[in-house]
Amino acid sequence: MSDTTATVPHLPVPLLDVRDLTKNFHVPGRGNNVLCALDKINLHVGRGETLGLVGESGCGKSTLARTLLMLERPDEGTIRFEGTDPFALTGKELLAWRRRVQMVFQDPFASLNARMTAGEIISEPWATHTTLYPSKKERAARLRELLEIVGLRPSDAGKSPQEFSGGQRQRIGIARALALNPDVIVLDEPVSALDLSVQAQVLNLLNDLQQRLGVAYIFISHDLSVVRHVADRVAVMYLGRIIETGTTEQVFDRPRHPYTAALMSASPHLDVSNSTPRKRIVLEGEMPSPLDPPSGCRFRTRCWKAQDICATDAPPAAASTDEPLHVAECHFPLMPETAVQLLAPAARSNDSDPRLHTITDLGAPC
Repeated sequence: MSDTTATVPHLPVPLLDVRDLTKNFHVPGRGNNVLCALDKINLHVGRGETLGLVGESGCGKSTLARTLLMLERPDEGTIRFEGTDPFALTGKELLAWRRRVQMVFQDPFASLNARMTAGEIISEPWATHTTLYPSKKERAARLRELLEIVGLRPSDAGKSPQEFSGGQRQRIGIARALALNPDVIVLDEPVSALDLSVQAQVLNLLNDLQQRLGVAYIFISHDLSVVRHVADRVAVMYLGRIIETGTTEQVFDRPRHPYTAALMSASPHLDVSNSTPRKRIVLEGEMPSPLDPPSGCRFRTRCWKAQDICATDAPPAAASTDEPLHVAECHFPLMPETAVQLLAPAARSNDSDPRLHTITDLGAPC
């Protein structure tokens, strides 16, 4: 996807800037076959912003997250964190950078060490980053503060993970991510393993922490209603590429890419006051294998708008004339009025979704 940062006026300098990021994996036993997990990814995240990352399973969302965390090294492209390339850092500079990007995992049961107490789990990062809170008194005070920030009691520090519910375990994971005062937190399906009412509590906790601390989120989720609630901007992935980006309102209500429109039409509609049947765009066929992606546009084999040029030429990333931050990779993008007609029921408010209520409406933390 082409970079729009230099051409769009008044765009703030991003905290995280990714350009032409490419990551390939060689598949054992398949000769010279290469799986292209990420293909020239471009995105940016501003300070205090939430970027929602959506797409089908296998599209590359988790690989992108791992690469941003430097758990994978890209084959091509650059990552800039406030202008600095983290892959060029070594020694103390690299150690200091790792404090600034943290992770909250999907499974609150598997992501915590059952042999450690909650206090040990949260304070473990300080054993490596010793200069952050050098004294035991400072660490104890910060531990109490973190437990209270995420809605737990200081007395919970001595309990093991098995003594907590799923929602409480995820709060411990969030506290661990906050322990190093990061600027960016990658959230990989952070509420998918939780009950509905507990999801609401965790989502509102994340929102409260962002407003209080100014931390930026990269929020990966299959649940589009959750993404719509929490994200400022949305990036849609398909087969290793980001095919559309824009504000949450633009992407959900006026998608320009046919795949995005199909994805939004599949989102459950919770407005029970509306008796109109929900429209659904049904895609033909399965997602192609990333070992052998289609030529030209990767979505063309499932797209109802595909024409001959889609098979020969990869579509450029083009911004909407009226909405310069709304970018899509498509030779024949949807017009706004067409998208509105396709998604009319889906564009209604999700106010009836119980996950959108405040924590105080839901009682004690779970």
